[in-house]
Amino acid sequence: MTGQLATEVMLDAEAIQGFVAGVRGAVLRAGDQGYDDARAIWNGLIDRRPALIVRCTGAADVVDAVNFAREQNLLLSVKGGGHNVAGNAVNDGGVVIDLSQMRGVHVDPATKTVRAQGGATWGDCDRETQLFGLAVPGGVVSTTGIAGLTLHGGIGHLRRKHGLSIDSLLSVDIVTADGQLRRASATENEELFWAVRGAGSNFGVVTSFEFQAHPVGPMVMVGAVFYPLEDMRTILPAWRDYMASAPEELSSLAICWSVPPHEPFPPEHHGRPVLVVAAAYAGSVEDGEPVVQPLRELAEPVVDVSGPWPWAGLQSGFDELFPKGARYYWKTRVVAELTEEAIEEIADWAGRRPTPLTDIGIWHHGGAMSRVEETATAYGGRDATFLVAGKVSWLDPAQDDEAIAWGREFWAAMGPHSTGGIYLNFPGLGEEKEELVKAGYGVNYDRLAVLKAKYDPTNLFRMNLNITPAS
Repeated sequence: MTGQLATEVMLDAEAIQGFVAGVRGAVLRAGDQGYDDARAIWNGLIDRRPALIVRCTGAADVVDAVNFAREQNLLLSVKGGGHNVAGNAVNDGGVVIDLSQMRGVHVDPATKTVRAQGGATWGDCDRETQLFGLAVPGGVVSTTGIAGLTLHGGIGHLRRKHGLSIDSLLSVDIVTADGQLRRASATENEELFWAVRGAGSNFGVVTSFEFQAHPVGPMVMVGAVFYPLEDMRTILPAWRDYMASAPEELSSLAICWSVPPHEPFPPEHHGRPVLVVAAAYAGSVEDGEPVVQPLRELAEPVVDVSGPWPWAGLQSGFDELFPKGARYYWKTRVVAELTEEAIEEIADWAGRRPTPLTDIGIWHHGGAMSRVEETATAYGGRDATFLVAGKVSWLDPAQDDEAIAWGREFWAAMGPHSTGGIYLNFPGLGEEKEELVKAGYGVNYDRLAVLKAKYDPTNLFRMNLNITPAS
């Protein structure tokens, strides 16, 4: 008997009927129209069949769904954008709280604050904030949900100027395991607010986020230079050294990749292995142009598409390259220094990526995100200068074993160069469980375990990168 059927047998029919009658949103089961679409998430590796998918229309539906899952002792997942590579947004045989119908975004231009519902994407947020020349620090793919990315930190193009997504978070409305809707901020439920900023998926369902926005755009200066991959051993040290003294307005990353097979890239270069030096300047285009220029002169480029870009265009520029339904296995290592030995290791692995879509990304940190004390929020690993991400992406299920093996082996190979920290938004499949989670939270883990016991003593919210409640 499958997990789903076993759950259906165990569920009380009267309880289901009462629950379905009480919520405003649709409740989907296997065989219902829309069920398969609702259970599908961004990572095509994940194929799970929940017993119930609750398409919540507001916080009241979320409260009812949390109470129902707790009272019926059901496995519970929370789906915002459905982008986390580990696939925890869905489960087999349990309940999924689906926030995809809750995507409202409201901007107050007077206070430069943004209120966004838990199912909104960064594309939704950027569209509304750019009406006023504002932006919230978010991710780099517009279809990513703001909830998942924010609750585990949030690294994006504004990280050095304005910090992580959580550093602009002012408050949340969150439904905790007891079914209570709470406001958490610097002055209300302060301990919960501390925990949400980095470990939020462990503490409840965030139905809305309040952010401080910042003046950005509508045009920004972007560096997007494609260099021959064979030159990376000389380019990476030069990039590293330039970024060490670059102004905080400039955030940059280097990506070992292949030229995408479409415009604006010339056909003769499609599929060619390259090192992409990407950067965004959080200021005026005029001020940013001379700051970006040295990144365009590190070697003879294959293609250079640098220049003024619309902020919203930059934010959605990677969307087509990471389509829904492709297969993903992404893992990271926090690296204190990009040494010659680390560069040599990266170059070796970059030369044998298993698929053209696979990339190795080296994110340069520092600036605003690193000035926040390590214990000021639950997020761990702020003080490191680099994050190295092995992002294995592929389309053919026949390549699953090869691709995942490459990702795991690269992650292991980077271990000796790492501080031990990781970025929990790129957790592979979370297969290391507590070991991985402790690496992500570092010195904050013990405090989080105590708070987990306070707010979720039965570990209702465990379909995530889970923190075990302290005994």
